[in-house]
Amino acid sequence: MSTPNALLERNRDPLRLLKVIIALVVALLFIFPIIWMLFVSLKPKNMAVANPLDWFTPPYTFANYTEILMESDVLLWLWNSVIIGVITTVLTLIITSLAAFALSKMQFRYKTPIFLFFLAGMMVPGEATIIPLFEIVKSMNMLDTYAGLILPMIASPIGVIILKSFFDSVPHEVMESARIDGCSNWRLFWNIVLPLAKPALAAIAIFTFIGSWNNFLWPFLAIVSEELYTLPVGIPTFNSTYSSSYMLPMTVNAIASIPVIIAFLLFEKQIVKGVSFTGLKG
Repeated sequence: MSTPNALLERNRDPLRLLKVIIALVVALLFIFPIIWMLFVSLKPKNMAVANPLDWFTPPYTFANYTEILMESDVLLWLWNSVIIGVITTVLTLIITSLAAFALSKMQFRYKTPIFLFFLAGMMVPGEATIIPLFEIVKSMNMLDTYAGLILPMIASPIGVIILKSFFDSVPHEVMESARIDGCSNWRLFWNIVLPLAKPALAAIAIFTFIGSWNNFLWPFLAIVSEELYTLPVGIPTFNSTYSSSYMLPMTVNAIASIPVIIAFLLFEKQIVKGVSFTGLKG
Protein backbone atom coordinates (compact mmCIF):
# COMPACT_ATOMS: atom_id res chain seq x y z
CA MET A 1 0.00 0.00 0.00
CA SER A 2 1.29 3.43 -0.90
CA THR A 3 2.12 5.73 1.99
CA PRO A 4 0.94 9.38 2.03
CA ASN A 5 4.52 10.54 1.45
CA ALA A 6 4.84 8.27 -1.58
CA LEU A 7 1.59 9.64 -3.03
CA LEU A 8 2.81 13.19 -2.39
CA GLU A 9 6.08 12.49 -4.17
CA ARG A 10 4.24 10.90 -7.10
CA ASN A 11 1.90 13.89 -7.53
CA ARG A 12 4.60 16.54 -7.18
CA ASP A 13 5.05 18.55 -10.36
CA PRO A 14 8.59 17.94 -11.68
CA LEU A 15 8.50 21.31 -13.47
CA ARG A 16 7.38 23.27 -10.41
CA LEU A 17 10.78 24.88 -9.82
CA LEU A 18 11.07 25.90 -13.47
CA LYS A 19 7.57 27.40 -13.40
CA VAL A 20 8.40 29.38 -10.25
CA ILE A 21 11.60 30.75 -11.82
CA ILE A 22 9.76 31.76 -15.00
CA ALA A 23 7.01 33.44 -12.93
CA LEU A 24 9.61 35.40 -10.93
CA VAL A 25 11.39 36.53 -14.10
CA VAL A 26 8.11 37.68 -15.68
CA ALA A 27 7.14 39.47 -12.45
CA LEU A 28 10.49 41.29 -12.38
CA LEU A 29 10.05 42.34 -16.02
CA PHE A 30 6.67 43.86 -15.19
CA ILE A 31 7.78 45.57 -11.98
CA PHE A 32 11.13 46.88 -13.25
CA PRO A 33 9.65 50.00 -14.98
CA ILE A 34 7.96 50.96 -11.70
CA ILE A 35 11.21 50.54 -9.77
CA TRP A 36 13.11 52.57 -12.37
CA MET A 37 10.49 55.31 -12.25
CA LEU A 38 10.76 55.58 -8.46
CA PHE A 39 14.56 55.73 -8.56
CA VAL A 40 14.56 58.38 -11.29
CA SER A 41 12.06 60.48 -9.35
CA LEU A 42 14.54 60.57 -6.44
CA LYS A 43 17.49 61.79 -8.50
CA PRO A 44 18.52 65.50 -8.39
CA LYS A 45 16.96 67.58 -11.13
CA ASN A 46 19.07 67.93 -14.32
CA MET A 47 21.65 65.44 -13.02
CA ALA A 48 23.99 64.11 -15.72
CA VAL A 49 23.74 60.35 -16.24
CA ALA A 50 26.81 58.65 -17.71
CA ASN A 51 25.58 55.04 -17.65
CA PRO A 52 22.35 53.18 -16.76
CA LEU A 53 23.60 52.21 -13.29
CA ASP A 54 23.69 55.89 -12.32
CA TRP A 55 19.89 55.83 -12.13
CA PHE A 56 20.04 53.41 -9.18
CA THR A 57 22.98 54.82 -7.21
CA PRO A 58 23.11 57.84 -4.87
CA PRO A 59 22.62 60.75 -4.55
CA TYR A 60 18.90 60.75 -3.78
CA THR A 61 16.62 63.66 -2.94
CA PHE A 62 12.95 64.41 -2.28
CA ALA A 63 13.32 67.93 -3.66
CA ASN A 64 11.53 66.91 -6.87
CA TYR A 65 8.45 65.83 -4.92
CA THR A 66 8.48 69.06 -2.91
CA GLU A 67 8.75 71.15 -6.06
CA ILE A 68 5.98 69.27 -7.85
CA LEU A 69 3.57 69.34 -4.91
CA MET A 70 4.20 72.98 -4.05
CA GLU A 71 4.65 74.61 -7.44
CA SER A 72 2.39 72.69 -9.81
CA ASP A 73 -1.29 71.66 -10.09
CA VAL A 74 -0.61 67.94 -9.68
CA LEU A 75 -2.42 67.73 -6.34
CA LEU A 76 -5.44 69.46 -7.89
CA TRP A 77 -5.41 67.01 -10.80
CA LEU A 78 -5.10 64.14 -8.33
CA TRP A 79 -8.07 65.45 -6.34
CA ASN A 80 -10.15 65.82 -9.50
CA SER A 81 -9.35 62.25 -10.52
CA VAL A 82 -10.31 60.92 -7.08
CA ILE A 83 -13.57 62.88 -6.91
CA ILE A 84 -14.62 61.94 -10.43
CA GLY A 85 -13.61 58.30 -9.94
CA VAL A 86 -15.45 57.89 -6.63
CA ILE A 87 -18.67 59.61 -7.76
CA THR A 88 -18.67 57.74 -11.09
CA THR A 89 -18.21 54.42 -9.28
CA VAL A 90 -20.97 55.08 -6.73
CA LEU A 91 -23.49 56.25 -9.35
CA THR A 92 -22.62 53.32 -11.62
CA LEU A 93 -23.21 50.82 -8.81
CA ILE A 94 -26.55 52.41 -7.93
CA ILE A 95 -27.86 52.56 -11.50
CA THR A 96 -26.59 49.15 -12.64
CA SER A 97 -27.84 47.34 -9.53
CA LEU A 98 -31.31 48.86 -9.79
CA ALA A 99 -31.54 48.11 -13.52
CA ALA A 100 -30.28 44.56 -13.04
CA PHE A 101 -32.76 43.90 -10.21
CA ALA A 102 -35.64 45.13 -12.36
CA LEU A 103 -34.58 42.95 -15.29
CA SER A 104 -34.02 39.92 -13.08
CA LYS A 105 -36.77 39.94 -10.47
CA MET A 106 -39.59 42.15 -11.75
CA GLN A 107 -42.15 41.49 -14.46
CA PHE A 108 -43.01 44.22 -16.97
CA ARG A 109 -43.61 44.66 -20.68
CA TYR A 110 -40.72 44.68 -23.14
CA LYS A 111 -38.39 43.15 -20.55
CA THR A 112 -36.59 40.96 -23.08
CA PRO A 113 -36.08 43.72 -25.70
CA ILE A 114 -34.65 46.00 -23.01
CA PHE A 115 -32.21 43.30 -21.94
CA LEU A 116 -31.22 42.76 -25.57
CA PHE A 117 -30.67 46.52 -25.80
CA PHE A 118 -28.14 46.27 -22.95
CA LEU A 119 -26.44 43.36 -24.68
CA ALA A 120 -26.21 45.40 -27.88
CA GLY A 121 -24.57 48.20 -25.90
CA MET A 122 -21.60 45.93 -25.21
CA MET A 123 -20.93 45.62 -28.92
CA VAL A 124 -20.60 49.37 -29.49
CA PRO A 125 -17.04 50.64 -28.93
CA GLY A 126 -16.74 53.66 -26.67
CA GLU A 127 -15.00 55.70 -29.35
CA ALA A 128 -18.08 55.41 -31.58
CA THR A 129 -20.21 57.23 -29.00
CA ILE A 130 -17.81 60.12 -28.37
CA ILE A 131 -19.30 62.53 -30.95
CA PRO A 132 -22.97 61.96 -29.94
CA LEU A 133 -22.00 62.26 -26.26
CA PHE A 134 -20.12 65.48 -26.95
CA GLU A 135 -23.09 66.99 -28.80
CA ILE A 136 -25.51 65.99 -26.03
CA VAL A 137 -23.28 67.36 -23.25
CA LYS A 138 -22.69 70.55 -25.23
CA SER A 139 -26.42 71.08 -25.81
CA MET A 140 -26.99 70.69 -22.05
CA ASN A 141 -24.26 73.26 -21.26
CA MET A 142 -22.30 70.72 -19.21
CA LEU A 143 -18.96 70.98 -20.99
CA ASP A 144 -16.10 71.90 -18.66
CA THR A 145 -18.04 70.78 -15.55
CA TYR A 146 -17.84 67.85 -13.14
CA ALA A 147 -21.30 66.75 -14.27
CA GLY A 148 -20.16 66.69 -17.88
CA LEU A 149 -17.25 64.45 -16.91
CA ILE A 150 -19.22 62.08 -14.70
CA LEU A 151 -22.71 61.56 -16.14
CA PRO A 152 -21.68 60.20 -19.58
CA MET A 153 -19.48 57.61 -17.89
CA ILE A 154 -22.02 56.01 -15.54
CA ALA A 155 -23.77 53.93 -18.19
CA SER A 156 -22.35 50.40 -17.87
CA PRO A 157 -24.10 47.69 -19.91
CA ILE A 158 -21.61 45.06 -18.77
CA GLY A 159 -22.34 45.98 -15.14
CA VAL A 160 -26.06 45.46 -15.68
CA ILE A 161 -25.47 42.10 -17.38
CA ILE A 162 -23.08 40.85 -14.67
CA LEU A 163 -25.43 41.83 -11.86
CA LYS A 164 -28.49 40.43 -13.64
CA SER A 165 -26.72 37.09 -14.01
CA PHE A 166 -25.87 37.19 -10.32
CA PHE A 167 -29.41 38.18 -9.28
CA ASP A 168 -30.82 35.36 -11.44
CA SER A 169 -28.98 32.89 -9.20
CA VAL A 170 -30.92 34.01 -6.10
CA PRO A 171 -33.51 31.26 -5.51
CA HIS A 172 -37.03 32.15 -6.54
CA GLU A 173 -38.35 30.52 -3.36
CA VAL A 174 -36.43 33.02 -1.21
CA MET A 175 -38.00 35.93 -3.08
CA GLU A 176 -41.52 34.47 -2.82
CA SER A 177 -41.15 33.78 0.90
CA ALA A 178 -40.06 37.36 1.49
CA ARG A 179 -43.00 38.70 -0.53
CA ILE A 180 -45.41 36.55 1.50
CA ASP A 181 -43.93 38.09 4.66
CA GLY A 182 -44.77 41.53 3.30
CA CYS A 183 -41.45 42.64 1.77
CA SER A 184 -41.72 45.36 -0.84
CA ASN A 185 -39.55 45.33 -3.95
CA TRP A 186 -37.28 47.92 -2.36
CA ARG A 187 -36.74 45.76 0.77
CA LEU A 188 -36.17 42.70 -1.41
CA PHE A 189 -33.52 44.64 -3.29
CA TRP A 190 -31.83 46.26 -0.28
CA ASN A 191 -32.07 43.56 2.40
CA ILE A 192 -31.93 40.29 0.45
CA VAL A 193 -30.55 40.54 -3.07
CA LEU A 194 -27.95 43.30 -2.70
CA PRO A 195 -26.06 41.77 0.28
CA LEU A 196 -25.69 38.53 -1.66
CA ALA A 197 -24.18 40.42 -4.60
CA LYS A 198 -21.16 41.87 -2.77
CA PRO A 199 -18.59 39.97 -4.93
CA ALA A 200 -20.20 41.22 -8.14
CA LEU A 201 -20.52 44.77 -6.80
CA ALA A 202 -16.87 44.76 -5.73
CA ALA A 203 -15.76 43.60 -9.18
CA ILE A 204 -17.80 46.29 -10.94
CA ALA A 205 -16.61 48.97 -8.51
CA ILE A 206 -12.94 48.08 -9.04
CA PHE A 207 -13.11 48.11 -12.82
CA THR A 208 -15.28 51.23 -12.95
CA PHE A 209 -12.87 53.19 -10.74
CA ILE A 210 -9.81 52.02 -12.67
CA GLY A 211 -11.51 52.90 -15.96
CA SER A 212 -12.37 56.37 -14.66
CA TRP A 213 -8.87 56.89 -13.24
CA ASN A 214 -7.22 56.00 -16.56
CA ASN A 215 -9.78 57.70 -18.81
CA PHE A 216 -8.08 60.18 -21.13
CA LEU A 217 -10.19 60.67 -24.28
CA TRP A 218 -13.44 61.96 -22.78
CA PRO A 219 -11.85 64.37 -20.21
CA PHE A 220 -9.51 65.60 -22.92
CA LEU A 221 -12.50 66.53 -25.10
CA ALA A 222 -14.83 67.78 -22.37
CA ILE A 223 -12.41 69.90 -20.31
CA VAL A 224 -11.18 73.38 -21.15
CA SER A 225 -10.18 74.81 -17.75
CA GLU A 226 -6.94 73.58 -16.22
CA GLU A 227 -8.68 73.60 -12.83
CA LEU A 228 -10.73 70.58 -13.94
CA TYR A 229 -7.86 68.59 -15.44
CA THR A 230 -7.58 64.98 -14.34
CA LEU A 231 -4.24 63.22 -14.08
CA PRO A 232 -4.40 61.54 -17.54
CA VAL A 233 -5.01 64.97 -19.12
CA GLY A 234 -2.70 67.04 -16.93
CA ILE A 235 0.38 64.80 -16.96
CA PRO A 236 1.01 65.01 -20.75
CA THR A 237 0.70 68.79 -20.48
CA PHE A 238 3.23 68.86 -17.68
CA ASN A 239 5.60 66.44 -19.42
CA SER A 240 5.63 68.54 -22.60
CA THR A 241 6.92 71.47 -20.53
CA TYR A 242 9.82 69.45 -19.10
CA SER A 243 10.57 67.23 -22.08
CA SER A 244 14.33 67.79 -21.71
CA SER A 245 14.46 66.42 -18.15
CA TYR A 246 13.65 62.92 -16.93
CA MET A 247 13.40 63.68 -13.22
CA LEU A 248 10.36 65.96 -12.91
CA PRO A 249 8.13 64.07 -15.39
CA MET A 250 9.01 60.81 -13.63
CA THR A 251 8.19 62.42 -10.29
CA VAL A 252 4.76 63.43 -11.58
CA ASN A 253 4.14 59.92 -12.89
CA ALA A 254 5.27 58.47 -9.56
CA ILE A 255 2.83 60.72 -7.68
CA ALA A 256 0.05 59.61 -10.02
CA SER A 257 1.00 55.93 -9.68
CA ILE A 258 1.57 55.68 -5.94
CA PRO A 259 -2.17 55.89 -4.99
CA VAL A 260 -3.01 53.17 -7.50
CA ILE A 261 -0.15 50.97 -6.24
CA ILE A 262 -1.30 51.43 -2.64
CA ALA A 263 -4.89 50.65 -3.63
CA PHE A 264 -3.74 47.50 -5.41
CA LEU A 265 -1.76 46.33 -2.35
CA LEU A 266 -4.75 46.97 -0.07
CA PHE A 267 -7.38 45.40 -2.33
CA GLU A 268 -5.29 42.75 -4.08
CA LYS A 269 -7.58 39.88 -3.08
CA GLN A 270 -10.71 41.75 -4.19
CA ILE A 271 -9.12 42.64 -7.54
CA VAL A 272 -8.10 39.03 -8.19
CA LYS A 273 -11.56 37.82 -7.20
CA GLY A 274 -13.10 40.46 -9.43
CA VAL A 275 -11.05 39.33 -12.42
CA SER A 276 -11.92 35.67 -11.83
CA PHE A 277 -15.58 36.51 -11.16
CA THR A 278 -16.17 38.56 -14.29
CA GLY A 279 -13.96 36.48 -16.53
CA LEU A 280 -12.15 39.62 -17.73
CA LYS A 281 -8.50 39.43 -18.68
CA GLY A 282 -5.92 42.19 -18.97
